Amino acid sequence: MTEQVFGGFPSRRLRRLRKHDFSRRLVRENTLTVDDLIYPVFVLPGFQRREAVPSMPGIERLSIDLLLEEAAELVQLGVPLIALFPVVNSSQKTLLAEEAYNPEGLAQEAVRALKEAFPELGVMTDVALDPFTVHGQDGIIDDDGYVLNDVTTEVLVKQALSHAEAGADIVAPSDMMDGRIGAIRQALEEAGFINTQIMAYSAKYASNYYGPFRDAVGSSGNLKGGNKSTYQMDPANGDEALQEVALDIQEGADSVMVKPGMPYLDVVRRVKDQFGVPTFAYQVSGEYAMHMAAIQNGWLKERETVLESLMCFKRAGADGILTYFAKRVAQWLKEQD
Repeated sequence: MTEQVFGGFPSRRLRRLRKHDFSRRLVRENTLTVDDLIYPVFVLPGFQRREAVPSMPGIERLSIDLLLEEAAELVQLGVPLIALFPVVNSSQKTLLAEEAYNPEGLAQEAVRALKEAFPELGVMTDVALDPFTVHGQDGIIDDDGYVLNDVTTEVLVKQALSHAEAGADIVAPSDMMDGRIGAIRQALEEAGFINTQIMAYSAKYASNYYGPFRDAVGSSGNLKGGNKSTYQMDPANGDEALQEVALDIQEGADSVMVKPGMPYLDVVRRVKDQFGVPTFAYQVSGEYAMHMAAIQNGWLKERETVLESLMCFKRAGADGILTYFAKRVAQWLKEQD
């Protein structure tokens, strides 16, 4: 855009279109709808169990019976997809994460219950081993604590297959092992799950914004101050994210994700511009916690700030957003209709 093409002030006053609500609405470049929302939920074993997550005000861990009540509200609000994160007992955590692919495991049981009660609600599962390992890492470790890529991938394939068999619509590998998308896609195809989607956490960074999530799923205590820098991405890198996305698409991912969200919107934009594939972003637990802290202190307006934050994802190119605000936002959007 140049002055020669468009002319200058005062013949062109950009504020003219901003003066009235009707004209602001007419020229708005991006919109946020309920179709953009994915709701992450923490699932507990047992019955009639509800536990608050202290570092995430307003978010609770739910047993499956209460999860179904939550799902009924989501269906009524029109939220298209729920993402499940199991919180298993410490006694079920092992070095080899066998509980991850238990056909009667918590995630598998939750998927079956949801699909039976609400077949129209999309169900996505987390394919990762950190909730099931005694050390809190996303894979199988050697004697030095290094996460072994190919051995871990073998377990991830078993986990993804168990989720597909339970009825999951989307499996979402969030581990960042090399080659795991191709291995999972091949296994799904061979097992006849040709329509089970893979949403790959393609650009998942070794971020400090995950702290509240690790508290919520009970892996922070197992991690004991360790980090995941040997397999999750360096926050300093952007070009590398494009390589990761390219590999995952080539291996059979149906959609890709950038995680965390707002601090990495530049990566979302680059991924969308470069590949044009369905691109999602995760407004992670730390982002939620920061918003809620400021909101509860009266420093920020809740509704206006949250909606603005999600619009930023859309402007950056995200096709959808995983956000702990999804249910609240869906309610607000319904009120606007």
